[in-house]
Amino acid sequence: MSKNLYLLRHAKASEKLADQKDFDRTLDSQGLQNATRMGINLLNKKVQFDIIIASPAVRALSTASLVAEQIKYDTNRIHQNEDIYEASTRSLLQVVNQLKNEWDTVLLVGHNPSVTYLAEYLSKSEIGDITTCGLAHIKFKNLQWNEVSEGTGELKSYEYPDLLNF
Repeated sequence: MSKNLYLLRHAKASEKLADQKDFDRTLDSQGLQNATRMGINLLNKKVQFDIIIASPAVRALSTASLVAEQIKYDTNRIHQNEDIYEASTRSLLQVVNQLKNEWDTVLLVGHNPSVTYLAEYLSKSEIGDITTCGLAHIKFKNLQWNEVSEGTGELKSYEYPDLLNF
């Protein structure tokens, strides 16, 4: 059985206000639109997630919720994981390694640079810089989540809003 990990960088956020914490930044109008479009893209491809895990930062949670709404995933089932916010590649890998094996298809919504670094680390692919609302799909053949490590995955696709034709 294969495992599918979708790594989604949060959509475009508003600039930080003077007295605002980075954690509390919201999506701007483009970010709201792009997260919705990425959700429609996943719906059109009939992708269903066993679980959606997101950073609790407002912009990441909002992105996860907009995607979830489009694919008819109950937003109350989005799991917030504090380890994703300001994560290093190593701590993001630990989140993946601790996933339950009954979950075959997982969406993890986080932040750069760790989302890009993890995608490149797992797949040994050159992605460069995952754009806001960019989505990397990595497939692992015949592995449990706790066996996922450097170079064990294959980058199946990398999509971002500017590539979507709608």
